[in-house]
Amino acid sequence: MKKVVIIGAGPAGLTAGYELLKDKNNEYEVVILEAESQVGGISKTIKYKENRMDIGGHRFFSKDESVMDFWKNLMPVQGKNSFDDEKLGRDKPLEEGGPDPEKEDDVILVRDRVSRIYYLKKFFDYPVSLKFETFKNMGFVRTIKAGFSYLKTIFVKKEETSLENFYINRFGKVLYGMFFEKYTEKLWGRHPSNISADWGAQRVKGVSISSVIKDFFNKLFGRKNKDNTETSLIEQFWYPKYGPGELWEKLASEIEGLGGKILKGYEVQKINRKKNKIASVECIVNGKVEKISGDIFISSMPLKDLVISMNKDEKIPEEELKIAKGLPYRDFMTVGLLLKKLDLENKTNIKTLGNIVPDCWIYVQEPDVKLGRIQIFNNWSPYLTKNPEENVWIGLEYFCNENDEYWNMSDKDFIEFAIKELVSMGVIKEEYVLDSHREKIKKAYPAYFDTYSEIDKLIKYLDGYENLYCIGRNGQHRYNNMDHSMVTAFEAVKNIKSGKKTKENIWNVNTEKEYHEEKKQES
Repeated sequence: MKKVVIIGAGPAGLTAGYELLKDKNNEYEVVILEAESQVGGISKTIKYKENRMDIGGHRFFSKDESVMDFWKNLMPVQGKNSFDDEKLGRDKPLEEGGPDPEKEDDVILVRDRVSRIYYLKKFFDYPVSLKFETFKNMGFVRTIKAGFSYLKTIFVKKEETSLENFYINRFGKVLYGMFFEKYTEKLWGRHPSNISADWGAQRVKGVSISSVIKDFFNKLFGRKNKDNTETSLIEQFWYPKYGPGELWEKLASEIEGLGGKILKGYEVQKINRKKNKIASVECIVNGKVEKISGDIFISSMPLKDLVISMNKDEKIPEEELKIAKGLPYRDFMTVGLLLKKLDLENKTNIKTLGNIVPDCWIYVQEPDVKLGRIQIFNNWSPYLTKNPEENVWIGLEYFCNENDEYWNMSDKDFIEFAIKELVSMGVIKEEYVLDSHREKIKKAYPAYFDTYSEIDKLIKYLDGYENLYCIGRNGQHRYNNMDHSMVTAFEAVKNIKSGKKTKENIWNVNTEKEYHEEKKQES
């Protein structure tokens, strides 16, 4: 049997492990190395006391049917309404004969997608919608300016040399300034004029005013087409009862049931090479070095760390090493707050427990606070909160750099800072806070500036190692969603099983505009 060593037990690494082991006539021994004590990567669920936190928010939705089938086969979709749906009398399109989430765990719920922008202490739909309320909140003068600004982009297109120009071409300068400029700068710590347009091409590739107009008329005439609906415009998504980590823990259990090994606390420090192949990796485990050899290596560890680990064996060519060391990341912190209530009025027609606002995410566009997004965990799943009828459990999301002034603040000081920002926005009063918790996540977001523009040279070099496959968000330094990360794993396993030498199909996932957003792809 060929031994496959997989670095990282996030969505990509776990998917690769399962795909290698699932066949009856399995030819592979699979060992997955995970640096943390918990699987799932940034898709793990953090349990704090009797409440659960989703790090960054993970909607389970894909245009790729093989991904949807993968999730559904792992955990069945609910057959009855979930806790809050049943109490509020909401109907969902459910799987026939599926489980009752009140009685069973390992269940996928069907959830409403509501995400809005908080700007000028008012709510705007995200993406911006053609509603009377939108124009009312913007005001007459700003609406007229936005309209003419967008019309200008129809006739005069900017060269997409930056993310700023990418957004202006799709929304016009006025809407870009209102809804994208400051938030993007919070997220990346750089102005959009200094960020590659590649980020927009991957994350919001099909979203524009024209797509919003098409979506408006499709709804007006009752037309629905999943294949042509932009991911950012979907109205419902799947979500595991106890958060995304529940699904990845279930997959980890399946892998171990098939004979695979998942070694936690194994942080790869050094990668040993032999000619054009990877020979082994060395991990620090309980203060000791443990060497693990293999025939095939699949890496979802950050590309930067992968190359630096290889350089500890024999020297990497100077140019490629410089590119790897210069690849930037954005780190992430989230503060969980358990509240008596919110000071935000639910003016929508969507019913919620306690009549809280129905948003999963609230994008904070206010320029005078550092806060980037607010997650309302009750609305992702009522089972993330101990008492969803009585309390509101939220996550305050901050984007930062490891070891900057915010990262280095004590938990107590940073939580106090976050609460003050929320109070200044009129979202809560300080006395509403019942409990709090902070989580830090390193390298949460691969960034698209500095040496990223030269990444193709680094990819070409790494592809020269015939038994090395780079997959996943950090493994490819690409801001992929979970489904894209899984598809990179599908493609890598196909290549391994078929003996295919080129790795272009793995790297090409989510790089073409039509991928996922404009047509189905087989995986």
